[in-house]
Amino acid sequence: MTEVAASPALEFIAKTVAEHPVVLFMKGVPDQPRCGFSSVAVQILDHLGVEFVGVDVLQDDELRQGIKTFTDWPTIPQLYVKGEFVGGSDIVREMFQSGELKSFLIEQGVIQA
Repeated sequence: MTEVAASPALEFIAKTVAEHPVVLFMKGVPDQPRCGFSSVAVQILDHLGVEFVGVDVLQDDELRQGIKTFTDWPTIPQLYVKGEFVGGSDIVREMFQSGELKSFLIEQGVIQA
């Protein structure tokens, strides 16, 4: 496990998740998502008024593979709130539709009620 932890991509991911309250690892950037799933996640976060950092995993293959290793989650986008992995596009969409995402984000102090 020591070798994996030393990966610059994994160090970057851990640092980014630790430094920012809400991070979306995605394909493209928030202003120009490069896949439909990333676009859905961005639209939901924007709709809820969440300030977030979007990290384009397409800029670096090591980062793209690293985020999958970091969470042991096979798909992108991946949403983190206060260092906690929330889920991918389907989970974020389901949580949004049920109202659970908004409640969670309010509890985390990321958005106002």
